[in-house]
Formats: sequence, C-alpha cells, structure tokens
Amino acid sequence: MSYLRYVAIGDSQSEGLKDGDELTGYRGWADRLAELLAASEPAVTYANLAVRGKLAGQVRAEQLAPALALKPDLVSVMAGMNDLVRPGFDAATVADDLEAMFAALTGEGARVVTFTFPDIAKIAPVVARLRPRVLDLNARIQAAAERHGVVVVDTFPHAVSCDARMWSPDRIHAAPRGHALMAAAAAHALGLPGSDDSWTRPLPTARPVGTLRRVGNEAVWIGSFLGPWVVRRLRGRSSGDGRVAKRPNLLPVRDAQPAP
Repeated sequence: MSYLRYVAIGDSQSEGLKDGDELTGYRGWADRLAELLAASEPAVTYANLAVRGKLAGQVRAEQLAPALALKPDLVSVMAGMNDLVRPGFDAATVADDLEAMFAALTGEGARVVTFTFPDIAKIAPVVARLRPRVLDLNARIQAAAERHGVVVVDTFPHAVSCDARMWSPDRIHAAPRGHALMAAAAAHALGLPGSDDSWTRPLPTARPVGTLRRVGNEAVWIGSFLGPWVVRRLRGRSSGDGRVAKRPNLLPVRDAQPAP
C-alpha cells in the first residue's frame, strides 16, 4: 500500500527522546519511518502528536481526536509502558484504551501499526519483577490488534530488542540505533519497498561485562535514573507536564526537522 498521510500518537518513544537532544530537537523512530515512507512516496505528509510521559488513557483522551481530524491513512500507536511501570498497573484498562484507539482509527479507514514491548527483565534486571506485566500486556495487545486488523511489530521474541546497545543509559528510551531498528521493524511489518527482516538479527557479540562492573552499573542506574523517576511519581509530576506535540500538523516529510 502507498501511504500519503501518516500520524504518530503515543509517548516519549514516538516523540523520539534520546534520538537527539533538547537543543537540537528529537528525531525518533516515527520520524525515521516517515522518511522511509517518503523514499518510495515523496508526496507523503507526516504529523507527530506524541508527548513524553503520557499514559495510555491520556493518549486516548488527548491525541486520538486530533489524529482522526487529520484523516490519516496510516497511524502508529505506541503507549502503555508508562502505565506498566507504575504501582496499581491494570493491564485490562490499558488494553481497553489501546483497543478503543485501534477501533476508532481503523473504523475511519486508517492502517494502524503498533508494537509489543521487549523483555524488560533483560534491559533492566533490577525491575525483572515487571516481566509478567509485559507478557500480559503484550498478549492483550496482540489479541486487540487481531480483532481490528492492526499490524503488530512483535519485538519481544527478538534478543536484539533487549541489547544494551539499542538503549540509552536510562534504559527507558531507545538510543539512536534503537530508534533506527524500530523504524526498520515497522517498515518491514508494513511491507514497505526495500524493507526486510534484517532488524531481527542479533548484533555481533559484545565484550562480556565483569560482575563488579555490572553491579556498579546497576547502582549508577538506580541512582541516576530510577531514583529520580520514583521521586517524580511521588510528587505527582510527569516529564510531559506543559509539553505539546512537536509536529501537530501534517507537513511534507522533508520538513520533518527536529525542533526543540
């Protein structure tokens, strides 16, 4: 299929955090996918409504209607991880929000692509207890997607999705290499010209990390990233507070330059 109106909705991954910075702006996997779309169809336009820190219910409440108003023929939906890591996580509620978005978007004729989540226990062993939540939510995403004809990029089975080289130091956001992999995976799932399954292949074996260094890395991560995140949650704050979409209107992909 040829797509001319692509809209991305979701949270920080779709906004593109860690693929760029606050000064130069963020690129991200959705921008990269738009570029792949434009390689075969230069007339494609692209909007990105994703905002960091948003829960699935907030994406539904704040981004779905603006997305529908743009009359897209392709929409990417990525949300749920911000819910999953919070106390009181309810997989059924998150899946219901995702399914409502799938239903509304496909009901208007849009092709929808979504993702399952990778194995969090391999990315951040300290929070390995959250792995059953990932498995539960992934199964619900797959089932909802099947009911609505949504394309699913299933990252969980592929070890490369958990490779530390794909993730930024915070282990929450993909590194530029990880964003490129997600874009390639979505392109493959959508059957774009020139795409293939090479994104599923593991990277060359990395040099083993010694036990002491591994323990030290975990301690640094807890102090630098996990601790501050917990403090924000306790204070009722979100990284998305006061933020707006970086690209609220459909524009030619050639104009998809990162913006602060």
